[in-house]
Amino acid sequence: MDAATALAGLQGLSSRFESAVVLDDAGAVLGSTPDEAAGERLAGAVTDVLSAAAALRSPDVDVTRVEVEVDDGALFVLRDNGRTIAATARPGAVAGIAVRDLRTCLESIDAAKPKRRRSARKPKVSEEEDAA
Repeated sequence: MDAATALAGLQGLSSRFESAVVLDDAGAVLGSTPDEAAGERLAGAVTDVLSAAAALRSPDVDVTRVEVEVDDGALFVLRDNGRTIAATARPGAVAGIAVRDLRTCLESIDAAKPKRRRSARKPKVSEEEDAA
């Protein structure tokens, strides 16, 4: 399924999430809720949070998960297989459940399928040519 459909399913699954976004490896928005503008704002914040988290780690270690909790909610960020999913949650969201729901959503998004290359057809050999 595509990112927008997966995020709609996430919203239906849990009312704890206020907004969510899925980013590709380059940081482009693949899908967002509740709308495109919220997704762009969240994508910018996610990029900043991931940069800050990366600055705290060794250069050879990838940041795969970030949780930020504040008085009026939380931000959860997961990275896997070249994609990032992030969501803001209402106060009291249980981190383990929120992360599980986000991981499930991210895993449900189809990877871009490579285009199949057609091989050249072998010419048919007629019975006359085969007998010769």
